Order: sequence, then structure tokens, then C-alpha cells
Amino acid sequence: MTAFFRKYYKQMDAVLLIIVFALGFSWFYHGYRLRQTQVNIAEKILRFHVRANSDSSRDQELKLKVRDALGGYMQTKLSGASDLDECKTIVKENLPQIVHTAEQVIRQEGYDYPVSASVETETFPERTYGDYTFPAGDYQALHVEIGSGLGHNWWCVMYPNMCFQGSVYEVPDKEADQQLQQVLSEDEYDAVLKSRRFRIRFKYLDFLNDIF
Repeated sequence: MTAFFRKYYKQMDAVLLIIVFALGFSWFYHGYRLRQTQVNIAEKILRFHVRANSDSSRDQELKLKVRDALGGYMQTKLSGASDLDECKTIVKENLPQIVHTAEQVIRQEGYDYPVSASVETETFPERTYGDYTFPAGDYQALHVEIGSGLGHNWWCVMYPNMCFQGSVYEVPDKEADQQLQQVLSEDEYDAVLKSRRFRIRFKYLDFLNDIF
């Protein structure tokens, strides 16, 4: 009887070891897929990032006025952009005018903050924009900084155009959704939908879909 239990426990140990290995591998694979999804998305979009001078209510209001002015200016300039490379080229060519436009708003509001604008790679935390949640990671962005740039920022996706649809900045409309679908693959588009929360389905270990 003792020999039977020894054999039984050895078999159980082997089963548990296999389960632990499967969980570890699946967790690693899950993380890899998330990172790869972010990298793939980042290669296809350009973000727009405006950082306020400070978190005071006046500086935050000023940030939004600068955003509105730049939005109106860039909407016209980018209306004919057919791909990401063309979008970035147009943005870079207009950096001096972007700074000038922002400075005009700031002066009109009675401030003398300096402004800087550049296209650069930035590290973003996970961000939700309307019905879409973009994973944390490095993205190229038009970065506009007001004054010391110590305040909370505003952001959106400049390409494909999710920033300037009508007058509502925070809720991308149907046209913006269609543009996003054209740029991203089906899996990437599904991944950024807010309800999905970047869930990666496990093809062979179905029970893990209830864990991750």
C-alpha cells in the first residue's frame, strides 16, 4: 500500500510540475504578446502631446486653449496626409509655426511662457482615449511643452486622425474609428478597444483565458 501511495505522489508531483511550467510559460508568452502588440501599434501611429506649465487651474486652462489653436492649425495641414511618414514630414516642416501659434495664444492670455515643439519618442503609461486604450510603451509624438512643462498633459492620436474630428476632442467619432481600423491590423485594433483590455487569447490552454 505504501508503494502505491509513493507512486501516486510522484505522479502528482509530476503533474503539478507540468502545470507550474505551463503557467510560467503562458505568463511569459502573454507578456511577450502584450509588448509586441504595443511595439507594432507604436510603429503605425503618431501621438500628440501637450504639457502644461503647471497644475494650476489657469495653466491647465491655458493648455487646452493652446491645444485648440494647434488642433485647428494642424487639422488643415494634415488633411491630405496619406500615411504616417507624410504626416511626420508635415508636422516637422510646421514646427516653427506650431511654436508661433502656441505663443500667440499664450501672449493673448497674458502670459509669457516659452514654448517648445518637437517630434520625439516618449514613454507613455497606459492611456484611455474615448473607447480606446493604448498600451504603455514608447511612441513617437509631437511634443509641445508650455513653460516649465511640470503640469499634467493632454494627449491624443494625431495619425490616424483621432484628434480633430469635429469639435469634440475626447470622443473619437465613427470616421476616426474607420481610420484606425485601416492603419492597424485586426488583432491590433481589437487590442486597443477599451473593453478588451489587451486580452491575449490562449489557443491551446483554454483554461488560462479565465486567468489572464
